[in-house]
Amino acid sequence: MAEQPIDRSLRKIRFIFRYSGMNLEERSRTWLQNFIYMFNFLWILTDIVGAFNWIFEGVNKGRNFIELTIVTPCLSLGMMAEFKTGFVVAHEERLFRLINNLREMETKRLVGPSANKIVKEESKFLYALIFALIVINVVLIILFGFGPLVVIVVKYFVSGKLELTLPFLDVYPVDCYDLRIWPFAYIHQIWTTVIVLSEIFAVDFLFYICCTHIKMQFKVLNLEVTKVIAEERSARIIEDETSRNKFNELVKWHQDIIGSASMLEEIYSKSNLVNYLSSSLIICLTGFNVTAINNMTIVVTFAILCVAGMLQIFFVCFFGDMLKDSSTAVSTAVYNSRWYLADAAFGKSALIMQTRAQKPCTVTAAGFADVNLKAFMKILSSSWSYFALLQTVYRTSEN
Repeated sequence: MAEQPIDRSLRKIRFIFRYSGMNLEERSRTWLQNFIYMFNFLWILTDIVGAFNWIFEGVNKGRNFIELTIVTPCLSLGMMAEFKTGFVVAHEERLFRLINNLREMETKRLVGPSANKIVKEESKFLYALIFALIVINVVLIILFGFGPLVVIVVKYFVSGKLELTLPFLDVYPVDCYDLRIWPFAYIHQIWTTVIVLSEIFAVDFLFYICCTHIKMQFKVLNLEVTKVIAEERSARIIEDETSRNKFNELVKWHQDIIGSASMLEEIYSKSNLVNYLSSSLIICLTGFNVTAINNMTIVVTFAILCVAGMLQIFFVCFFGDMLKDSSTAVSTAVYNSRWYLADAAFGKSALIMQTRAQKPCTVTAAGFADVNLKAFMKILSSSWSYFALLQTVYRTSEN
């Protein structure tokens, strides 16, 4: 049996899912998957606790606002990774049903040169995007991993003093700046960066893949709907049992696609809410730290982190918007189906399908907001408002 497009796409992220302790196969979780997932969860949790310790200790010691918030973007990313993977693991059974639904529809429906052309075009963009984001993640890991080392070496040759630093300013139960412990703390934080970025984008990549393959179904459905009444049909209204039965099959197909979109919403609804809240916080605080900190190394790192945060939430909103637009395009396809050449029964079915298509398939943030490009603009607007407020409060406190 030929490999379906959904399986080719999932193959792109199978390794990163396995490494994160999540499952793409319809089978019971193994002890190894549970071990990897819990290992990653606890590993990230140690740095989350360390970041909170930095904040609490900073409040007690009277550190300024910049010093207190400098760990918040990384803290938010760590918590985002924990929640996003947790929601996917909790909805694994629903995820398996979604993948099976897409696989079955592709087996039955994505046939013929027109469907293959659509699959090829959509897959090309999806694969290019996944590759580009993987490259960006690798660059981020390198910056976080080797940036502090470069600073240590430069300071040593300039001043002759060895000043140990770490990628994160977490506070641990031991003195991590002791030369005997520092290498282990450094490796620990680098591996945390690898796990956090891998888990966040593993969950996002799965979302991109599902949205893209649901969009493929909608596009091929639109082609079939517009061709349901042959163009050579004369402009005389006659009953055609074949066209009516074919259209009824298309209606069932449309319902199956809507069902798949609903399952995607159930899987990602709460995850998107966490994503919205975390992204606003990350964009706001990284932007504030970039403008308030004089250390060029930290500024460059935070600037890249800010851009990465915006890209991450942008593509989530982009694919949510793409899903919405492709679902409403069915209404136009029904209108262009030359329904006026069919009988009244066909016209009633077409009207019902068109009316349903005008209600878009959307992915939401736990029902509080739709995931689309308008929401992305609201996130940027909110982040800017918080940023301006922080700037005002900070300048006031300085004066």
